[in-house]
Amino acid sequence: MVAQGTTLAGRYRLDTRIGAGGMGEVWRGEDIVLARTVAVKVLLPGRVDDPGFVARFQGEARAMATVNHPGVVDVYDYGVSGDTVYLVMKFVDGEALDKLLARLGRIAPEPAMELIAQAAAALQAVHEQGIVHRDVKPGNLLVQRDGTLVLTDFGIARSDLANRLTDAGMVLGTAAYCAPEQAEGAPVTPAVDIYALGVVAYECLVGQRPFDGDSAVTIALKHIREAPPPLPAEVPAPVRALVERALSKDPARRFPTAKAMSDTARQIAAGETPAPAAPSTGATMAAPPQPYPAGSHPA
Repeated sequence: MVAQGTTLAGRYRLDTRIGAGGMGEVWRGEDIVLARTVAVKVLLPGRVDDPGFVARFQGEARAMATVNHPGVVDVYDYGVSGDTVYLVMKFVDGEALDKLLARLGRIAPEPAMELIAQAAAALQAVHEQGIVHRDVKPGNLLVQRDGTLVLTDFGIARSDLANRLTDAGMVLGTAAYCAPEQAEGAPVTPAVDIYALGVVAYECLVGQRPFDGDSAVTIALKHIREAPPPLPAEVPAPVRALVERALSKDPARRFPTAKAMSDTARQIAAGETPAPAAPSTGATMAAPPQPYPAGSHPA
């Protein structure tokens, strides 16, 4: 187990732990070679003993490194130091959206749409590289002081849903944003990220998620079977339409791309009336060829 002051590979000093979960920990650290602040994600010791899990962690690093977009966190390095596997990223000086919501309660429609527009634009860049993030949630969206948003943590969850829903520390966080087809074990496409971002939008507007429960399975079943509770009456019709479309049970009825969702959210944030939604066949929802090995899903 790493601790404050640990230096990895003689280069990355861990200063402050800023996040932890069932998969690993994230530390604010210092690259003492280049004299810059970095974020260092380390696998928990129990995970290091699983070769397949370590391979997925390395896959995450490779996948993230292929994305060049201001709304996606930059990856600097990946390595192994002793028995510690780590990933070094740009340190984003921002507040996670879940903490922002805990502090504010909820966010007004127009600023909420601006955040959703930024998140969707970042997801478009991810999808264009053949990557499905699969863990879009407020804790993985960092809001900086100037209002810009950065997408982080390209999850290292297993590809089968059962493991995702029962992994320690991942239960509610994953299930609460899980698309119906994801819960049913169907192939994962960019549509699941659009659905999850719809859940995030709902949470921003209402102050709570559309579905909760006492177990991951209960929550997942609600995503499959139940309609979300109505948004408050004061939510403008265009905002309501965006959220309802993103939360469609049928992936083909959601936005055809993350870019389409971003464009619509940005128009709403600017006070413009979005163009009527074009019918979607779902044909554009499949990810392009993946730059990581078959069966490995780094995001």
